Amino acid sequence: MIVVNTETIPGKMIVELKGLVQGNTVRAKHFGRDLAASFKNLVGGELKGYTELLVEARREAVARMIAQAEELQANAIVNVRFATSSITAGAAELYAYGTAVVVVDCPSTAPNAIMAQPPISDSDVVSDSAQASISNPD
Repeated sequence: MIVVNTETIPGKMIVELKGLVQGNTVRAKHFGRDLAASFKNLVGGELKGYTELLVEARREAVARMIAQAEELQANAIVNVRFATSSITAGAAELYAYGTAVVVVDCPSTAPNAIMAQPPISDSDVVSDSAQASISNPD
């Protein structure tokens, strides 16, 4: 599963849109972590207990989002975003969401090429005489 926070994937072309996928988890503070954080607040520095808590929460939310995309038979998730919110005084939610898609390799010879606009068809081309009458209506 390809998971990116961009709208496109270099070297890939989106051929099918499966829809919004999401994953979330609510984590509560552990008393031991909270106590250690209180002491750390006095002297400053990283609150490693909370950092670990957020890393675990992010992994769980992403895993749930990927599972939902796999249920939709997607092989990639684009435009992935994260949000957090406080649920209660001691708990927070981490929410991951994105768009599940099906991608295929670009039919381009250049690796990591981004697909360009389709070529102009003959019906889109204005003839020289028609162009002249458009630019000079007299």
